Amino acid sequence: MMISTFLFAIMNVFIKLVPNIPAVEIVFFRSLISLVISAGWLRASKIDLFGKRENRPLLILRGCSGAIALVSFFYLLQVIPLATATVLRFLAPVFTAILGIMIVKEKVKPVQWLFFAIAFSGIILVQGFDYRITPLYVLLGLGASFFSGLAYNFIRKIKTNEDPLVIILYFPLITGPLTGIYSAFHWVQPKGIEWLYLLCIGLLTQFAQYFMTKSYQMEELSKVSSITYTGILYALCFGWIFFDEQFNFMTYLGMGLVMMGVAFNVWYKNRQAKLLK
Repeated sequence: MMISTFLFAIMNVFIKLVPNIPAVEIVFFRSLISLVISAGWLRASKIDLFGKRENRPLLILRGCSGAIALVSFFYLLQVIPLATATVLRFLAPVFTAILGIMIVKEKVKPVQWLFFAIAFSGIILVQGFDYRITPLYVLLGLGASFFSGLAYNFIRKIKTNEDPLVIILYFPLITGPLTGIYSAFHWVQPKGIEWLYLLCIGLLTQFAQYFMTKSYQMEELSKVSSITYTGILYALCFGWIFFDEQFNFMTYLGMGLVMMGVAFNVWYKNRQAKLLK
């Protein structure tokens, strides 16, 4: 998950470098690259491209929820600061844990709700003290996080009885046709180095998705998903270095509260795991 988070952070930089390309079109390019790599790898490994029959409904649901989350997040990356978009997106572990109660029957202790509340209070501060963040952008961020949490739960429900690349393949199988149809009527021609940026987005996402999928198959949702919050630090650094993004004290405080809520949750989950051994 640490490798995955780092690769996703670099990918976010490339997305911000193509602000004139619609988010749906970027997802289309990403889907094409992922489809070619995943299908080729699976065929070479002689693995059924469509996975086990009993897993297919969950794989389709994972693809649909992931598509909504990705288009929303890519759009946010283009219109608001990198770190802020990342903070909004990283509420996904909170939704992952909450939805996990119903979908995979994982338990959330009462004190964890306090940690989740701390994280959400941080988002309120970020929105309230940064004029660049409108309520609409916050709603888009929450929507992206919700559908990401849904997708992660579907991955966890499949567990280890499906190859990670099969799970990844279903994403471009769903998003490719949908984003392709939309892009055909709203096409923006990439120019020069933008083609290279789009290729990097596809390649980085493919490897990041592989490591992320593997981690969700092997470990508890609420524990593994929390590691993704290290991406906030990457976003702050990359946003400052590449885009000269700066924030006021209250916005930094809000980001800190988000990370604090997650850090407490990680500490608590690790403590509980040790007590059970």
